[in-house]
Amino acid sequence: MDAQGRGRSEDIDPADQWVLNPDTGEYELRLSPSAPQSPVPRPRGATPGTTRGSRGSGTPGGSRGRGAQASAPASSAAPGDEVPPPRRRRTAPEEPPPGRRGRRRPAKKKSKSKKVLLWTGGTMALVVLTACTAGYLYLEHLNDNIKSVADDGASTGGFQKDKAINILLIGTDKRTGVGNEGYGDTGSAGHADTTILLHVAEDRSNATALSIPRDLIVDIPDCPTTQEDGSKKVIPGSTGVRFNNSLGQSGRTPSCTMRTVTELTGVTPDNFMVADFNAVKTLTTAVEGVEVCLAKDINDPDSHLNLRAGKRTIEGEQALAFVRTRHSVGFGGDLSRIEIQQQFLSSLMRKLKSNDTLTSPSKMVKLAEAATEALTVDSKLDSIGKLKDLGLELGKLNTKNLTFATVPVKDNPAEKVKATVVLQEGPAQQVFDMIRNDISFTEVKRKEKKEEDKEAAAVAARLKGEKSDPSEVRVRVMNGGAPAGSAQQELRYLQTEAGVTKSENAGNADAEVARTTLEYAPDQAAQARALAEILGLSGAAMKPGESTANAQGLPTMTLTLGKDFKGAGVKLDATFGKAPEEAQKSTADKVECAK
Repeated sequence: MDAQGRGRSEDIDPADQWVLNPDTGEYELRLSPSAPQSPVPRPRGATPGTTRGSRGSGTPGGSRGRGAQASAPASSAAPGDEVPPPRRRRTAPEEPPPGRRGRRRPAKKKSKSKKVLLWTGGTMALVVLTACTAGYLYLEHLNDNIKSVADDGASTGGFQKDKAINILLIGTDKRTGVGNEGYGDTGSAGHADTTILLHVAEDRSNATALSIPRDLIVDIPDCPTTQEDGSKKVIPGSTGVRFNNSLGQSGRTPSCTMRTVTELTGVTPDNFMVADFNAVKTLTTAVEGVEVCLAKDINDPDSHLNLRAGKRTIEGEQALAFVRTRHSVGFGGDLSRIEIQQQFLSSLMRKLKSNDTLTSPSKMVKLAEAATEALTVDSKLDSIGKLKDLGLELGKLNTKNLTFATVPVKDNPAEKVKATVVLQEGPAQQVFDMIRNDISFTEVKRKEKKEEDKEAAAVAARLKGEKSDPSEVRVRVMNGGAPAGSAQQELRYLQTEAGVTKSENAGNADAEVARTTLEYAPDQAAQARALAEILGLSGAAMKPGESTANAQGLPTMTLTLGKDFKGAGVKLDATFGKAPEEAQKSTADKVECAK
């Protein structure tokens, strides 16, 4: 039966339309009778008037006769002429002449393996398409979860991958979500209850999370603010008020908290993130709990925390109670609560970076849902793509080089009943300077730099050799371009913390210098190496020359502080410095029990 006898053209097996050309040994396309056909030469030795049979029901009962030939109409074509196309009318096949069985070869059927391959390929294409579509829809869903508010020009314009990053994290006392009715102030718009300035080093080798006490007395600047209806309004500043008033009070938004932090620290944040009570519950549930430690049993009716001493895994409601408790830990104030919150965040960071979390798709999906639903971000960080990029930068951190610290403060001397705190100016400014200058609070490996000239080896050799005891080092300290008061601050550090008691302040240098230098006589090389180690001086900063007589007429070295001076105790040619003890620092890799 020809193609016409098979019904609709789309039911034709493509293999039936190809026939073997015995002269070429190749298959050629034979179209349906309704279409023009390619000439098909007769088989060698075939008599005129016959053609190779097509697949059909050439045997009784409808079975397909292999090799059966269909009759062709009479033709006047001479031998060797082309065979005309078969007639369109369906006719019963004729038997081939005796001894002339058709040499038609059966058309190749598609192998089972090819059909399986086609089926599998099609299925896989559908799966990939569905996955891509589902992935796109899921990302759109996450984007829809994100809530953002204007930064009102208070930020740098957003973090950059090739620069240090400063993110302002704000935890508010605002009530949202089911089950939070018992927390926070009734009707509160949400104050800056917990505020952390997260600084990530330019080379991503370290980070500092600096807690700012909510009861710290600060000056809040005037704040240009975008209102809910889109209009602009400048909210007047306030002098000598609690830091937490920078949000919520008088209609202030997180951009005002950002401006207050810049005013306080000298650091302009790149972005901000705001979380309320619900964020703690949903994030800890998403990672299936974080481990904390208590040195004693706690039963705090105010925060609803009831937890026995020792290591415990907490999540949800219990996690929220943990970060809110303060009356049952430390001295019962906000500074004690900051310590317990830092312990909690350290544990959360360890859990987020653990293989248990990173290799679990279900946890990652839950985490993405929880984070996008719980956080409010600034308008420069309002897409899942930007949050993902920020997450990748933060993911480069090693927890042992993530330092939690607190702005150094003291009780407000103006109060009889101690309720607020004020800055400890010296230590606080040292902490702010370290963050501004991208100085790590922990020692990190410094990347080696290639030697740039032939003198590099000789310069490096200045650091090699015996070193004097610090008590034997005699040095004059001069200010050659550092901020006012730097020489006295460095002198105090050398005498009280470094053990360099034979040191003195020599005032200002004759001229400003870009880099700090140490000049010494050849017989003072051991002293110079000792001081270079204490200060973090490179060999290039050491200048062999002549000694100078001090006030007592004794030979002494001269340390000239240049514009590169980064603060008392800060290593001059290294990526870390000594933070003041008042900063109450700890690192995220250590488990510390709250007392």
